[in-house]
Amino acid sequence: MDFSLYHLMNSKSIKYNSLNEIKTVAKTILDFGQKTPVWIFEGQMGAGKTTLIKAICDVLIVTSHVQSPTYSLVNEYTTKQGKDLYHFDFYRIKNEEEAMDIGVEDYLYSGERCFIEWASKIANLLPSKYLKIEIQVLEDGAREIHLEKVGV
Repeated sequence: MDFSLYHLMNSKSIKYNSLNEIKTVAKTILDFGQKTPVWIFEGQMGAGKTTLIKAICDVLIVTSHVQSPTYSLVNEYTTKQGKDLYHFDFYRIKNEEEAMDIGVEDYLYSGERCFIEWASKIANLLPSKYLKIEIQVLEDGAREIHLEKVGV
């Protein structure tokens, strides 16, 4: 398969201008990454990583309150269908050993959905296949999201 066809099949860009559109964006991302359980969310502080994860969890019908796990490192949620979902925020860790201490590899290889903020802090622990979701804040405040299936 040539590079251009591979890129076309394994990447996508989405632009949205307001939070009124975020549920539609979440559905688009879920459709694109449906077969990939580990998703990493990248973007500057305040880009909307947690907000996007909340919207995705709303679409998945998570039954508990979704919030950033900044201090606990991981929050576990359950969907209405009884599926587990793990939300990580590694912004505050100092090294990968801290992630190992909470058993991050067990989560990442569980086959359940794992949403990871600040994944660059655990780069060596990531599985070979994941969905990369990069959020860019545009000058007008709109967001552009780049999706890429890595290792597919």
